[in-house]
Amino acid sequence: MRMLITVLMTVVTVATIVRPVTAADVDAAKVREAIGQAVKYLKAKQGPRGKWSGFLGNQGGTTALAALALINCGEDPKEEHLRKALAYLSTLRSRETYVVALQTMVLCAADPELYRTKIATNARWLEAQQIRTGSKKGAWSYGSERGGNGDPSNTQFALLALHEAQEAGVRIKRNTWQMALDYWLDMQSPGGGWKYYRDDRSDSGSMTCAGIASLVIASERLEEGDASVSGQDINCCGRAKTTKARDAIVRGTQWLAKHFTVYSNPGKGSFWFYYLYGVERVGRLTGQRFIGDKDWYRRGAAMFLKTRSLGRLSPYWKGKGPGENDPVIGTSLALLFLSKGQRPVLMAKLQHGTNDDWNRHRKDAANLTRYVEGKWKQRLTWQVINSQKAEVDDLLQTPVLYISGRDDLKLSTLQKKILRKYIDAGGFIFAENCCGGTGFDKAFRAFVEEMFPDSKLRLLPKSHPIWYAEERIDPDDLRPLWGIEACCRTSVVYCPENLSCHWELARSRSGEPYDAAVQKKVQAALSIGINVLAYATNRQLRDKLDVPTQTVDAPAAKSDRGTLYVVKLEHSGGGDEAPNALPNLLRAAGANLKLRINTKQRLISITDKQLFKYHIAFMHGRRSFRLSDQERVALKKFIERGGFLLVDSICASREFTAAFRREMKLVFPNHELLPIPKSDAMFTRHYGGEDITTVTRREPQRRREKDARLDVKTRRVPPAMEGVRIDDRYGVIFSPYDMSCALENHESLECRGYGRRDAARIGLNMLLYALHQ
Repeated sequence: MRMLITVLMTVVTVATIVRPVTAADVDAAKVREAIGQAVKYLKAKQGPRGKWSGFLGNQGGTTALAALALINCGEDPKEEHLRKALAYLSTLRSRETYVVALQTMVLCAADPELYRTKIATNARWLEAQQIRTGSKKGAWSYGSERGGNGDPSNTQFALLALHEAQEAGVRIKRNTWQMALDYWLDMQSPGGGWKYYRDDRSDSGSMTCAGIASLVIASERLEEGDASVSGQDINCCGRAKTTKARDAIVRGTQWLAKHFTVYSNPGKGSFWFYYLYGVERVGRLTGQRFIGDKDWYRRGAAMFLKTRSLGRLSPYWKGKGPGENDPVIGTSLALLFLSKGQRPVLMAKLQHGTNDDWNRHRKDAANLTRYVEGKWKQRLTWQVINSQKAEVDDLLQTPVLYISGRDDLKLSTLQKKILRKYIDAGGFIFAENCCGGTGFDKAFRAFVEEMFPDSKLRLLPKSHPIWYAEERIDPDDLRPLWGIEACCRTSVVYCPENLSCHWELARSRSGEPYDAAVQKKVQAALSIGINVLAYATNRQLRDKLDVPTQTVDAPAAKSDRGTLYVVKLEHSGGGDEAPNALPNLLRAAGANLKLRINTKQRLISITDKQLFKYHIAFMHGRRSFRLSDQERVALKKFIERGGFLLVDSICASREFTAAFRREMKLVFPNHELLPIPKSDAMFTRHYGGEDITTVTRREPQRRREKDARLDVKTRRVPPAMEGVRIDDRYGVIFSPYDMSCALENHESLECRGYGRRDAARIGLNMLLYALHQ
């Protein structure tokens, strides 16, 4: 459940080639280590009967909070500590709002089917406890045992629990959401924030986060969407009216951006970790990577790494104020921030233009992401990227850039260049023309033609793996998909018909199922969406804190002396189909081998006399080809005079492999192209490289069943290299498995070959071997 806010969605550069450009010096490995240590701490602190003691311990609140943190950290609910905790919580009868709410959230996270009865019982109790009269109408108090007036904190937790209960299939009354929404609107301060008490001196970060998240949740259940269904008719682009709730969310987000910090609870000081748990919720529910211009997760993660307490058992956290100064509660809140905020980014929606044309269906990306989460059994998130502020590194934070529109696609020359660099660095564009518009269709096709002058949009055939990468689609429900082949794969996919409208409808607002014909169309659109995402990502998503691997050329040397040049050979079998493979390999060599290397691509004919000025040549392809007699003579002379040729078959192309083996027989009739022994020194550190005697190779799996999804298996194997030996050295080394696509940062579902890291390691070892000959 997420709502898209169209204001304050800004992107700034957060990463460079080597490390993040941010005050938060943090990486994914450090965060994973901290999470693992804190998980051990919580397990060690668990007491008899699966309980955790602490501030809320007598009624089970601390136990529920700790269990919720462990589940969100990826711990199996069947694991011993959680099994004991769930056995206790599933039978616990409490009459306190915090406890019942946390208990409900834990049971929903653990197994909503198994605990459905208890979840429904708790939801009914929470609904009955909502205040129905007076100035606190719509709020919740501490509960029937502790009483008290309604307050924002209890109300927030009650709504979080009811939200999870409805996600699990429990129907919540519309009036419950309406009263809660009215309460939060009434509690908002003129400046946009929220207080705990109306007469508090200032708004606070924790209550403002509670207000934003609660309004997002309640309004999602109440307000009209941008698409609707009437019988068997689907109405798209029916822009929902701006409401008081949406205005309040925007003003609240503006307040939070102005006062944002990770080192205290703005306006309050205490309840520090409680506030950050709310920050995570706001960022995730609204699809914002940035609050204002601050990367909230990276900054928060860095802060948590710096503020751990080193205990006897393992590191833990203590916050400020009642409750969270208890290490179990403080550690649980820290883990909820770190684990939930760390969810990998599946896709980002491009904010383009000066109006809302880019966002005509505001829940499309959120609903598609939620659908993929269920299918891949993985917690994911989505983001918004502002085209006016994004750099290449920003775009590389997402594996798929989703572009939608009806009227136009206005991009500056610089923005177009950035998008092309994003594709060249391994990115993927998924675009759709929504609402039957002609302006966007015309503009997008012109953009593609300008950015890819050597390629044309082509209608993807039914044999393309994008049609069955994840799910089969009824032929009657197929939509035309057009694509651009770039960098070893289809890197741009465009649908000229509505998809976002049907994604918007993926969740019935009323809770009642659609007409069967409507549901079939919605499902087809979801299947197309998940197929494109599976094809584009190979279901391998980068950790949110991983730094993009975009590389740049080193400063040009003042002199050519001592500079290595590698030339690329032209031929008719796709000699430049992976144009960034060789430059990326050379950049890696410059960075890792400390060599002066010129990374500028030099593509020449085999018969060019300039060939003999080089020591190393590179060649790849993916189609059959045939060399002329003159080319064979020139290539033989180059190698016999001491030259070295490194070759790979793009995506393990059978046609190219067969053609290259044939040509080697013609070029070297007295020297065979033979497998290089696994024991050869080139696969070891002998020449200054790495030990690559065992590497990872990817093998696409053929579909044996009609509805089986396309998948890839990996194997640990020795490098399969072939060579032509001239006297005491290899003059030609050939990989029949793909290296080039991997070097271009693509690990396609279609390609048999090495993974990115090992493709580079193999290439570097081969270059070092050549330099020692």
